[in-house]
Amino acid sequence: MPRGRSDGLQQKHSVAFLFIVAFFLGFLYVYGGSIFGSQNSGSSALEYGRSLKRLGSSYLGAEDDNDGNRDESLASFKQGEGEANIFSKSFPVCDDRHSELIPCLDRHLIYQMRMKLDLSVMEHYERHCPPAERRYNCLIPPPSGYKVPIKWPQSRDEVWKANIPHTHLAHEKSDQNWMVEKGDKIMFPGGGTHFHYGADKYIASIANVSLHPTLMVLPMCLHLTHKSLSENSSLLCQMLNFSNNNLNNEGRLRTVLDVGCGVASFGGYLLSSDIIAMSLAPNDVHQNQIQFALERGIPAYLGILGTKRLPYPSRSFELVHCSRCRIDWLQRDGILLLELDRLLRPGGYFAYSSPEAYAQDEENLKIWKEMSELVERMCWKIAAKRNQTVVWQKHGSNDCYTERGPDAHPPLCQSDDDPDAVWGVNMEACITRYSDHDNRAEGSGLAAWPARLTTPPPRLSDFGYSNEMFEKDTELWQRRVAKYWDLLSPKIASNTLRNIMDMKAYMGSFAAALIDKNVWVMNVVPHDGVNTLKLIYDRGLIGSTHDWCEAFSTYPRTYDLLHAWSIFSDIEKRGCSLEDLLIEMDRVLRPTGFVIIRDKQPVIDFVKKYLSALHWEASSDSVQDGDEVVFIIQKKLWLTSESLRDAE
Repeated sequence: MPRGRSDGLQQKHSVAFLFIVAFFLGFLYVYGGSIFGSQNSGSSALEYGRSLKRLGSSYLGAEDDNDGNRDESLASFKQGEGEANIFSKSFPVCDDRHSELIPCLDRHLIYQMRMKLDLSVMEHYERHCPPAERRYNCLIPPPSGYKVPIKWPQSRDEVWKANIPHTHLAHEKSDQNWMVEKGDKIMFPGGGTHFHYGADKYIASIANVSLHPTLMVLPMCLHLTHKSLSENSSLLCQMLNFSNNNLNNEGRLRTVLDVGCGVASFGGYLLSSDIIAMSLAPNDVHQNQIQFALERGIPAYLGILGTKRLPYPSRSFELVHCSRCRIDWLQRDGILLLELDRLLRPGGYFAYSSPEAYAQDEENLKIWKEMSELVERMCWKIAAKRNQTVVWQKHGSNDCYTERGPDAHPPLCQSDDDPDAVWGVNMEACITRYSDHDNRAEGSGLAAWPARLTTPPPRLSDFGYSNEMFEKDTELWQRRVAKYWDLLSPKIASNTLRNIMDMKAYMGSFAAALIDKNVWVMNVVPHDGVNTLKLIYDRGLIGSTHDWCEAFSTYPRTYDLLHAWSIFSDIEKRGCSLEDLLIEMDRVLRPTGFVIIRDKQPVIDFVKKYLSALHWEASSDSVQDGDEVVFIIQKKLWLTSESLRDAE
């Protein structure tokens, strides 16, 4: 009897084993065939099943098969595999809880890795990228009910609530008019923590302070179509001694850094004055503020004044603005103010609206006294002060620094310090000297906007570049962009594109060629190449340094067009994963958005293998242009089946 019972159990185990094998083979069939086999395109969303979404928690490197495919793909790219041998790849879809994943700003990763970070200096809000074995090898799904974003300029004032389904800021900041729920939309009245009645009125109110009569003043007058601003513009010009009711002072004030920007209404209202602001905020308790800014079509970047330099070169901004940004400027010997000093141009301004500037209680009076003493030692002077706002002006030459004496604090930075080296570089509590050129000129020597865009900037000589090289580069990209738009024209209208990223910007000529379009460009300069980002800022454009072997500091679905000029070839030489780059580009790109790849033919062949897996489709045939090939791709709008059910 015992022997017979054992045989019976073996038979049952065999049947169970066969059932499991059959189920597994059926799953492979569904996974490999039906789910990624759909090629529907057009206005309707593509649907993908829940069984696929369960794979969303898998990490790169967690499965040997994925590693094998990765190595095989890389090898075929190196060999220059032709189009005839293209075969389809596949990626799983991340779980819905990862629909807003920012891989290098993921606090869950910090907890999982048990990183020992100093919270007092905001290290937990700085970039901490996952190691290869912890990277998500899946596509980020859009949220339930996602719609193609509202077009600019309407998007400045309203976005679809389904695209960013977070309304806590509307409730938390309801008395400050950051944002308001209205049906299926979120409206932006233009308010902020310090300007409840609108950024436009706040900008105008800065005009109601008197300037110190001995100071040379940077232009801050205003020319806006908004009625309340037009009424106050003459007061603004009287305050700052500027004419023509123009905040940019006939083009001499162009680039602004808004620290602790909220939903970026301040920067949004500056755009109509031909002033472009880099709106900066961390992924903190107001988690989605930068996401809202980018959804609105306003330039913005996820960053923090913590321990690392901001990813911008020295002498980039005419104005830095901070309105109730809750920053302790006195910490660590004033290191954060000194970082702003590095970023300001000669004669640049720091506009600060905070209780320390006006409150009369003991604590705020003490902070004001210490802050005033610090900025005086930094050679800043008060340009204007009234009520809740103070405007400091940076000195225009090195004279003040040398007059302070050898033991003055903050000290001058070491002579071998490179103020433009920013990627992963720690801040230092020291003052950055001006270059010999800026010191002699007592200014940046830049042309007024818009001539600044095409005038060779003085810092060209830092790279040994000639004016002729600059002009030829500008002309080259004007021709190239014209060809791009010819290829895109069947697919786009005048308002289709708003947020654009140039992944390898060089001198910013791609962005310069788009100046007559209603777009803005995030010009990215790879950290391992020639550090030309300061030339881009000197042209009146904005951008950031970045390492394309890592994820960019932005939310998913934030850019309408990515321009990838030789990026794939560059990172392949460094041994970085090309698949990771494709997944990252898909994360950043909005559904129905475009990718322009300009690279060698083997790169184009490599990318074509992944179109189906990424739910991308060729927008046009690849075009040979000299030694390079141009290939334009469009991302499809797709939703998981669960998202579609939730939307019904």
